[in-house]
Parts: sequence; structure tokens; C-alpha cells
Amino acid sequence: MASHVQAHRRQPERAPGVLHRSAPGTAPKRSAPVRRERSRVVSRWRVSSAVIFVLFSAILLLIFTSDVFYVRSIQVRGNTHISREEVFAFSDIADYHMFWLDPEQIRQRVSRSSSIADIAIELGWPPNLVTIIVQERQPAIVWSDGGKETWIDLQGRVMRARAEMPNLLHVNLISDRYDGPKPSAEEFSGDMVLGALRLREILPEGEHLSFHPAHGLGWTNELGWQVWMGSDSASVMGEKVNLYNLLVENITGRAIPIAELNIANPEAPFYRVLGEL
Repeated sequence: MASHVQAHRRQPERAPGVLHRSAPGTAPKRSAPVRRERSRVVSRWRVSSAVIFVLFSAILLLIFTSDVFYVRSIQVRGNTHISREEVFAFSDIADYHMFWLDPEQIRQRVSRSSSIADIAIELGWPPNLVTIIVQERQPAIVWSDGGKETWIDLQGRVMRARAEMPNLLHVNLISDRYDGPKPSAEEFSGDMVLGALRLREILPEGEHLSFHPAHGLGWTNELGWQVWMGSDSASVMGEKVNLYNLLVENITGRAIPIAELNIANPEAPFYRVLGEL
């Protein structure tokens, strides 16, 4: 029995197996090559970001400091009489940076010119930052007050005379034996313009119209008569023209020495003979 116990005691002792685990929340260690690769990627990203920032800053600095991005002049198309300098002055954008330009604001400013009917604005890059396409108002008659000329279009809009217009109908203001206020070109309405153009059809070649505050439109006809037709629309003036032709035929048939024929009131036309005041 003793030998059995002794044999049992001689059996080698075995250490119990132990399973080693990482502590909770502890990441496994990376190998050195992985850490170096990640470091290189971060470095490249930082360098690229720095380069982009420097380039962007340089571009902004160039745009806001270079003179080519500021408006020093403009392109104007479609103009015949109004000058590029005048359109530029109306636009009021001298020394503006291209990023400050507002096409609608430019359009409103240039439209202040009475000579311009419509405009379009084109914004671009240097050297043509701003291009303005204008549509000018077309004069229909030339109003003359003591030699000072003003253009009036078909709608009665007044504008500055910018050139000699010998082919247009001229209306010369006169105020003989009239002490009241003188009318201005602004009082010559669109209907009066059309009426004046209707009269032109019966004027002697190259003849211009006169305008008297009391008698309206008139001229000296080929017989030497001073004719007054009032100030009416084209339709009414057409009726007066028919009446004028009838009166001329009637009066010349009677050999009356006429000095003045007045049809301002077609219901009561009258004439004055030579020698009458």
C-alpha cells in the first residue's frame, strides 16, 4: 500500500491551462509598417490642402488687386447718335469691381437717358467686362425754339438733338403778337406729332412748319398765304386738310388777296386779306 501511495506521489505535476485575453477597451497593437503608411497619407493630405489654400488665396488676391477686374470702360453696341462715353456716364459703374456689377441696376441707370428706348446688359471677363446693347429712340420731328433744337419721337417723348437732321420735319416756334407763356417741346404730344406729319403731305417741297401758341401749326403756302391749322391728331388734321383744299380752290377762283387763312377751328374758318391787321 505504501508503494502504491509513493507511486501516486511521483506523478508529474501539470500546470493548469490559462487563456490570455486582452483587457476590455484595449486595441490590439498595429505593426510598425501600418503606422508609417498612415502617417505618410496624412502628410500628403496636409500638403495638398496647404497647396490648394495657397493657390486659392493667390487667385483671390489677384482678382481683387488686379486692375483688369475693375471697370474702366465699357463696350456699347447699337448706338448711332448717343456716344459710348455718355452711356458709360449714365451707367455709373466706373471703378466698380466685376463682382459688384448688377445688370438690372445698370439697366435702370442707363434708361434715364431720354435718347434710349431699350437696353440689354452683357457681363463677361476681361477685357470686356461690360457690354451694353442700346436701342435708341428715333426722332420724328425737330422742335426749334430760337435756333435751339430738340428732337421729339412719335410718342411725343423729348430728347436732346444730337445731329443735323435736314430730312426731318422741323417745327419752328414763333410768338408774334402773343404775350402769354411760351410752350415747350414737352407740350408737343404724340397726337400733335402725328398731326404735324399729316400736314407735311401738303407742304411745299422743303417747307417747314411753324407753331404759334394761339394758332397752332402753320406754314406759308405756295400762294404766299400764312395758313394756320391748329394742333390736332392726324385724323382731325386729315379732315382739315380736305377743308383747306376746298377753301383754296374757292378763294383763288374769286381772286381775293389773302394774307392769312385760319382753319384752327374747322367749324368757323376765316381769312384775312392783305392790309388787314
